[in-house]
Amino acid sequence: MAYFYGHTHVITLHTTLILPLTFFACLFAIRKSDRSPTTRLFWLLFILNFVLSVWYALWFYEGWNPLKEKISFLATFNFSRFHFMRPFIIYSLFAVGCWLIWQKGKLGKVLVSLVLIGQLYIGIGANEEIRYRSYHSPSFKEFYAQQQFKEIANYIGKPKASYRVASIGIHPAIAQFNGFYTLDTYNNYYSLTYKHAFRKIIAKELNKSPELKNYYDTWGNRCYLFSAELGKNYEFRKDSTTVIQHLELNINAFKKLGGTYILSAVPIANAKDDGLKLEKTFDHKDSAWRIYLYRAL
Repeated sequence: MAYFYGHTHVITLHTTLILPLTFFACLFAIRKSDRSPTTRLFWLLFILNFVLSVWYALWFYEGWNPLKEKISFLATFNFSRFHFMRPFIIYSLFAVGCWLIWQKGKLGKVLVSLVLIGQLYIGIGANEEIRYRSYHSPSFKEFYAQQQFKEIANYIGKPKASYRVASIGIHPAIAQFNGFYTLDTYNNYYSLTYKHAFRKIIAKELNKSPELKNYYDTWGNRCYLFSAELGKNYEFRKDSTTVIQHLELNINAFKKLGGTYILSAVPIANAKDDGLKLEKTFDHKDSAWRIYLYRAL
């Protein structure tokens, strides 16, 4: 899959046109009787691209875990990041492949020209300003909703350093951007002790979802208040009709870490049974969210 589609952190956009053209160029590279520098470079890049894809796929194989536990360097250094070399290799391979086909006469020149125009179109369409607009993603102003979160802070009416919050259905970065002290975070480096303490809050929810349990236990950069009903969705906008029916958080563990308030983007039907009280609902015309402010009892 990594070979054909790439990775979300290393977008290559090669699947539709570059990959077929590369395989087509292989036919000419195989047939060439001479071993020209161009042909040898093509095969070197082709093999290197394949090797990096296999390496990335195997790095997350659980069979490596005993070795990683014995050799700390294998656990602290993410060798899968060599996968970030793939865009350079893929587009170098693309360039060499285009040259091999270009030399095959008028038909080859037409094919390469069409593929280059098509790939340019794909690249422009993938520009974030265009792509996210087509998905109707929130603007910066709507996402961080500063005025709305200012109203929440004013309603609470206490110094932000005196209490902790956590979010459900939205990224904790929003509360953090607005000056709140959060128990949840997206962080690639934090205390393992804290991860275990935070896990107690969401343990029952993780047990409901093998996917979330594996996601948190084996990675954990998203130290979020996961809900099995919401899954890995962290952007429930104000037009959402989703309601959490059976949330099971360990509110005592939440309070033990200093938690007082939960900022939820969706209503929690069993809030009272889970030790939460709805304080107020906040809406704002410039915000993408409707925030339900719950207080831990």
